[in-house]
Amino acid sequence: MNHPALAPLLILQDRDQHRLAVMTQLKAVPGDVETVKKKIGAEQAAIEAARTELRELEAKRKLLETEIGSAEDKLAKYRTQQLQVRKNDEYQALGHEIETTQAVIGGLEEKELGVMYQIDEAKKRFAAAEAVLKTNIAGHEARLKTLAQREANLKTELQTTEAAVAAARQPLDEPSLRLYDRIAARQMPVCVPVRGGNCGGCHLKLSSENEAVARKGDKLATCDQCGRIVWLD
Repeated sequence: MNHPALAPLLILQDRDQHRLAVMTQLKAVPGDVETVKKKIGAEQAAIEAARTELRELEAKRKLLETEIGSAEDKLAKYRTQQLQVRKNDEYQALGHEIETTQAVIGGLEEKELGVMYQIDEAKKRFAAAEAVLKTNIAGHEARLKTLAQREANLKTELQTTEAAVAAARQPLDEPSLRLYDRIAARQMPVCVPVRGGNCGGCHLKLSSENEAVARKGDKLATCDQCGRIVWLD
């Protein structure tokens, strides 16, 4: 024979466990939202990094073009001067300047070719990063929408379960509720059956005294080890 409070305690426990399960699911939603937002952020960051790299390379190319233009102007000036000089040493000196400037232009043009290749590769990376976000963004947005709806549903469900828990507490006397709340604050489930003389919670042997209390049913029996309310199945 079980204690009269046991049946309502089991109902309360069932509703309480449901409430806790809903709370656990609800607490997980912000983390899931953050995970999706981090994915979006990482994909957007990849696009921005590629865009920044492309801008820097374009600026580098323009600078090289400016330097090449300046060097070509200088080369043209040297060639004009060379046609105007009458002394051989001046002619030779200008010829040396022309060769040096041509070498400078050649070096700059080689650098420009390298930068242009880097620009082509950066454009590919930028396009690829944009494609990744474009491909995934619909899924990300759908996931965020699903999570928002899930959060709303869970909040509604939590209100329902909290009301059910409150209703389940009504028939119970104060001492039984205090015992239940004290145990529930530490561990769930609160009420467990005795199986083969062992507590259904911690699975350790129940003392013969507490097993006798559970069997008699005139008061709530508890496990000697874990403190849970025990009852004979």
